[in-house]
Amino acid sequence: MVILPADFALPPAPYLVALVVGMATVLAALYRRRPPVTAATVTALAPWIAGGGALYALYQARITPVRFAPLFGSPAVYVTVGILAGGVWAAVSGRPGDSWEPSGAPAILAGCGSALLLAAVSAAALGEASTAGGGSPSVSAAIAVVSVVVTAGAWGALRSVRDVHATGTVGLLAVFGHTLDGVSTAVGYDLLGFGEQTPLSRLIIDAGAALPTADLIGAAWLFAAVKVALGVAVVALFEEYVRADPTEGYALLGLIVAVGLGPGFHNLVLFAIV
Repeated sequence: MVILPADFALPPAPYLVALVVGMATVLAALYRRRPPVTAATVTALAPWIAGGGALYALYQARITPVRFAPLFGSPAVYVTVGILAGGVWAAVSGRPGDSWEPSGAPAILAGCGSALLLAAVSAAALGEASTAGGGSPSVSAAIAVVSVVVTAGAWGALRSVRDVHATGTVGLLAVFGHTLDGVSTAVGYDLLGFGEQTPLSRLIIDAGAALPTADLIGAAWLFAAVKVALGVAVVALFEEYVRADPTEGYALLGLIVAVGLGPGFHNLVLFAIV
């Protein structure tokens, strides 16, 4: 069974070589500098993750310049953004890793990521304007609001039955990221006519379509529910791991954030411009 997304494709050889060299260089710099992996630094990577999702949406909408477009396809965009974020992280590695002061590593890392995200969203806004309002920005805004509300409820319910204090903002981001991905996918599939590119996700949606509730509330509600539950369950399971080994715990939990927040934000931007 194919498990990769339908649009998964490597970029042309020159771009691929540049990405491999760039990633190897950044990984070597991070290995040499060994920046602390804390809740603050992992949280500071959230704008980079969202920015990567936005850049991929621009690529799909054919808004990115042709010369640079191969760097923003799938999976190249994740490597491209990883190189940029890793380079900034390595550069600020000598600064405090737990401080949100303007001179601290998390603040600088988050600030640079926010600049990338702002640039991508601005490009999306210009692209939407150039297509004479072909997208649905109001729907994207509504999805974001609903996701925040659902996240607040899920996070509150989780904290009422289990102590997840150690996961901190990273745990909250994990729940939000997967909630955003689930809600946006459900709205895109049932209301906006978008398809689902990931085979495993399609299986869950197909299961929802086979239920008697499909005619009333759509087929993708089951996927949204699974994503919310997945975010909550992972945070609950990671609590002890983060307490025992904060470096590895926060790093792996950060990956969980990425696979939810990136696709979720990608959906928001894509819906707004297409």
